[in-house]
Amino acid sequence: MSEAGGAGRARAAVERLSEAVGERRRQLGTAMGEARRQRRLLLGVVCVALLLDNMLYMVIVPIIPDYIAAMRGGGGTAGPSAPAGGNGSGGGNRSLLPARYPPATGSNEDVQIGVLFASKAMLQLLVNPLSGTLIDRVGYEAPLLAGLGILFLSTTTFAFAENYATLFAARSLQGLGSAFADTAGIALIADRYAEEPARSRALGTALACISFGSLAAPPFGGVLYEFAGKRVPFLVLACVCLLDGLLLLVLAPPGGTGARANMPVGTPIHRLMIDPYIAVVAGALATCNIPLAFLEPTIANWMKDSMGASEWEVGLTWLPAFFPHVLGVYVTVQLAAAYPHLQWFYGALGMAIIGASSCLVPACRNFGQVIIPLCGICFGIALVDTALLPTLAFLVDVRHVSVYGSVYAIADISYCVAYALGPIVAGQIVHTMGFAQLNLGMGLANVLYAPVLLFLKNVCQMKPSHSERNILLEEGPKGLYDTIKMEERKGMGKSLQPAGEMDENGMGSYHRDLKGVSEEDSSDYEYS
Repeated sequence: MSEAGGAGRARAAVERLSEAVGERRRQLGTAMGEARRQRRLLLGVVCVALLLDNMLYMVIVPIIPDYIAAMRGGGGTAGPSAPAGGNGSGGGNRSLLPARYPPATGSNEDVQIGVLFASKAMLQLLVNPLSGTLIDRVGYEAPLLAGLGILFLSTTTFAFAENYATLFAARSLQGLGSAFADTAGIALIADRYAEEPARSRALGTALACISFGSLAAPPFGGVLYEFAGKRVPFLVLACVCLLDGLLLLVLAPPGGTGARANMPVGTPIHRLMIDPYIAVVAGALATCNIPLAFLEPTIANWMKDSMGASEWEVGLTWLPAFFPHVLGVYVTVQLAAAYPHLQWFYGALGMAIIGASSCLVPACRNFGQVIIPLCGICFGIALVDTALLPTLAFLVDVRHVSVYGSVYAIADISYCVAYALGPIVAGQIVHTMGFAQLNLGMGLANVLYAPVLLFLKNVCQMKPSHSERNILLEEGPKGLYDTIKMEERKGMGKSLQPAGEMDENGMGSYHRDLKGVSEEDSSDYEYS
């Protein structure tokens, strides 16, 4: 009887233990499901933030001519009825134009407007090293929220600006907000979507929002400005920015979850800058965006002078380019999922397309022809950005510590270099050398840089580093965040499953599950 009773108690203990384990698994599964839903919502918040930033960057374009008229006319009033620039064209035609920067004729007003357009990128360029370091130390949510707050203040200032000084302050303030919101947002996506191909899909979605914001803003601002007044487009953007910030507060209150408590400090930005692989990627991002940044301030006047383009043709110049940009993002994401070891090739191909398209622009003789190379430029930029932005996160994963603020600050610096120089330098180059020489130079730069990406050919074969983050996780999960991360790491052993069986999180990561990769390797990087 005693033996039977002991066996019964043992079975009961085993059953209780099994139930406890099952309940723990259910709780963990529920928590992971909630984490996945939360990260999708956070992706939406980041995409809206990037959309707003780029809309604010371009929405002032239809309004600037009124300020030019006011300054040249000695106190004219800015408003829907004011003349556009000095050409006497009506507000209806002017208000729908996309990026129209004044030509670099040497006048003080033109210099002021060029500096106004470049001030955002200039300040963003200066602040990014600081913002990247801060993001690495405090996490992603608080800097993203701060950036949204600054963008809200900048947008409101734009709405009530009545002179050049206020416009300059608002534009510079936007650069400060962008340095935090853009960098923290992209870094947050890279952190929450830690595995491929989910990371590439998420970053591709963000890039599509950036493109849509840049191309939709001028018609959006022009129509609202024409029929509702100067303040309305800015107030609409300010309201959306406020709602986006409130949603972020609900989803991830800064310091509320303690998710960053056990996370390591990221690699200093100066060490990332001297990493040769990261330097090659940063150079590619800057070079591929130069044609877009330099054509925006010059192509409108060239079209009117060389082919007699009408106002509506100039106004629609960049709009068709949105579709090949989105197509390029989609194609690159799909190719990266199927052939992840060719990310460098997609970037090199994109730079070759950009170079060829830039050289073709001066040969165009009508509106229909000029659309083709512009679409090629945007398609190529999509290939480069979508292939290389995830590569930056992967390089940090395998060569440094998996904290992404500083590395995406470097990416933002690359973009800002192009867009800070464009409004100031491009017009002077056209004035002294000619529009054709400008395009040939930009095209040649991209074609010559494309082979440099061969340096990244073996990146996908690098072994993950035995980083501080891995050490923390190997010590055992100390909270829900680490427990979820531990479960995700266990899923990395499924890399040999077919691509079609990969789950929504992309657990079949190519770069963490290559044959021969050892989690016990303590070197910073090594080839398998």
